[in-house]
Parts: sequence; structure tokens; C-alpha cells
Amino acid sequence: MVHGTPANDEKQNEPRRGDRVMASTLVKINVHLVFHVKSTGINMREEDLDRVFSYLGGIIRNMGGAPIQIGGMPDHIHILSSLPKRLSIAEFARTIKADSSKWMKTLDDSYHSFAWQEGYGAFSVSPSQMKNTINYIVRQPEHHKKRTFIEEYKLFLEAYGIEYDELFAFKD
Repeated sequence: MVHGTPANDEKQNEPRRGDRVMASTLVKINVHLVFHVKSTGINMREEDLDRVFSYLGGIIRNMGGAPIQIGGMPDHIHILSSLPKRLSIAEFARTIKADSSKWMKTLDDSYHSFAWQEGYGAFSVSPSQMKNTINYIVRQPEHHKKRTFIEEYKLFLEAYGIEYDELFAFKD
């Protein structure tokens, strides 16, 4: 074959044996994010929770993530979402918390001092555990009939082998 023929031109675009090709960034990281209302602030009202969950989903979509399940209780939130490929977990959590805190203050005057605690928990979720995690988030009211948020959070930390100092892990 002569160089420059259509057959050769097509082959020039194909990877050759030994070439390393990575055409685009492909990421799928599912994260279970948990955060709590600041202890000096106020809790969310039960009747506002669905609106809050919906708003959190919008924040995540605007960042390029895909919310999978959002739930929680008046004093804390659970989010199962894909992590946007261009954001660190720290930036992801910070943006969700900052944007939602600002929005909460616009709902009505009772939320004027609303704030989230500074910290958060972020836990990886394998594809095989997605259903269990979704069910766990959906069943938050049931879980909290049996255990407090701190008891729940300690179980996550222990299950993931995360060392923590109680003196600092649960402070604002």
C-alpha cells in the first residue's frame, strides 16, 4: 500500500500495538456524605425536609454530580451521589453545605441562624452496596428510633476503620 491512501489514513488514527491511549477522563466514584446541623444552630423542620433534599439534589446536579438518594433527619443529612470528576470530596462537601446553608436562611425568619457543622463524613460505596446504602438512607426515621446520630456516625467510622478522637469528632 502507498502512504496517503484512504486505507493508510484510517490506520494512522488507530492505536498501534504498544501505544497507550487515554482519550478522556472517566470516573465513577459513589460517595455517601453525612453532615450535621451546627449544635448552636437550629434543626430543620420535618415539613421542610423534602424541599431541603430536593434543593441538595439541585446543587449536586449543578456541580456535575448525580444525586442517587438524599435523606436524613431534622438534625443531619445523608447524601448518596456520584462525585463530580473535577471536584475533590472537600470541595464537593463545602459547596453543598455552603449553598444549602445560604438557601435555608431564605426559607423564613426561623432559619436566620441555620448552619451546618464544619466537618462531614464521606464514605466510598461500591456498586455492590448501592442498594443497601439507598435503603439505609430511606429508612433514616426507623434507624433513629433505635440510635442517636452520634451512635450511627461512630458505627460508620468503625466500619470504615477511621480513627477519630471523640473530643474533636463531634464538636462544631
